[in-house]
Amino acid sequence: MLNINAIRKDFPILNQKIYGKNLVYLDNAATTQKPQMVLDEITNFYQTSCSNINRGAYYLSQKATEKYTQARTTIAQFINASSEEIVFTRSSTEAINLIANGFKKILKPGDEILLTQMEHHSNIVPWYMLAKELDIKLKVIDVTDDGLLDLNHFKKLLNDKIKFAAFTHASNVLGTINPVKEMCAILSNLEIPTLIDGSQAAPHIKIDVKDLNADFYVFSGHKTYAPFGIGVLYAKAPWLQKLPVYQTGGDMITSVSFDEVTFAQNYQKFEAGTPNVSGALGLAKAIEYTSSIGFENMIKHEEDLHDYAWQELEKISFVKKFGPKDNKVSLISFIINNVHPHDVASIFDREGVAIRAGHLCAQPLVKRFNVSSFCRVSLSFYNNSHDVEMFIKSCHEVKKVFKL
Repeated sequence: MLNINAIRKDFPILNQKIYGKNLVYLDNAATTQKPQMVLDEITNFYQTSCSNINRGAYYLSQKATEKYTQARTTIAQFINASSEEIVFTRSSTEAINLIANGFKKILKPGDEILLTQMEHHSNIVPWYMLAKELDIKLKVIDVTDDGLLDLNHFKKLLNDKIKFAAFTHASNVLGTINPVKEMCAILSNLEIPTLIDGSQAAPHIKIDVKDLNADFYVFSGHKTYAPFGIGVLYAKAPWLQKLPVYQTGGDMITSVSFDEVTFAQNYQKFEAGTPNVSGALGLAKAIEYTSSIGFENMIKHEEDLHDYAWQELEKISFVKKFGPKDNKVSLISFIINNVHPHDVASIFDREGVAIRAGHLCAQPLVKRFNVSSFCRVSLSFYNNSHDVEMFIKSCHEVKKVFKL
């Protein structure tokens, strides 16, 4: 059982008021707030050991290098990987682009890439651009009316032209947790490389990349209680050897002359330039923080809050929910009858309640459900029952304003 009052004190941003009302932050699927422990880690780095890593023989550089190396190990252990299989990026988006760029040298005209209707734009646009450049096709797995992947359609799409598959672990719109382990097993048997977008899963699901057996797995720090500007790409070691460099510059080379350049091996060849040291340290500290609370405890609390919100919404006739009730991460997308989601979000905001409204960077999925946009409430372990009650109260405020 979590001590929510104590946990909330660890997040200073939650103490503020919005328009004179206590902040209720319910946009965690977009980005999570940062505990004081993470903020202190970043400040401490800049105050005590700010220096370039891997390049100095002096104390500060050695200290920063040691902390950065340990951060990579902590993050690798978080997803049950080797530190040699971890590439630091700016975000999940950059990680996906890195892989898409690498497959320019592997795919050829007539090949096909398998995606799903659930994908965030970050896991559509890089493959769209690659398809246009190489004259390859995108094949898209359907989503059922219940908000689940259509596995029969998935299996029907499989053929010898598919040379890559990329799919989300959990939908940022519906919350649906996809059967990615089963999908990876099927695709692996067909020797089709796989990439899982874990941006929504990493904060809510215990990730084991060895168990999932994906070739690539990506997630972002800012959705995992860490700073902006740090992302993680897990890649199986053989792929790190096989894929070409993505960006070039310092620290990803072994030797440089005007006649010849040789590149570093493994993850090092994909980390050009001065890295985001404070971001990596912040992500490692965020993982330490959530580990100290207990991942299972966090998940149980989020599930309970989700169920409470779902049950309360069931009582409101003018709200329509989308996606499954169970086997999902703790978010709910909905619309309020005859009220544009942006108007809904504005009224919520005046109540101090922060939710997301729009196409949620998933336009194909929004169109699948024949709406222009959604409202979305997404929960974290630092939310409490009062936050849910304020969410429900705000729904009734929308009814009052629009005389529904």
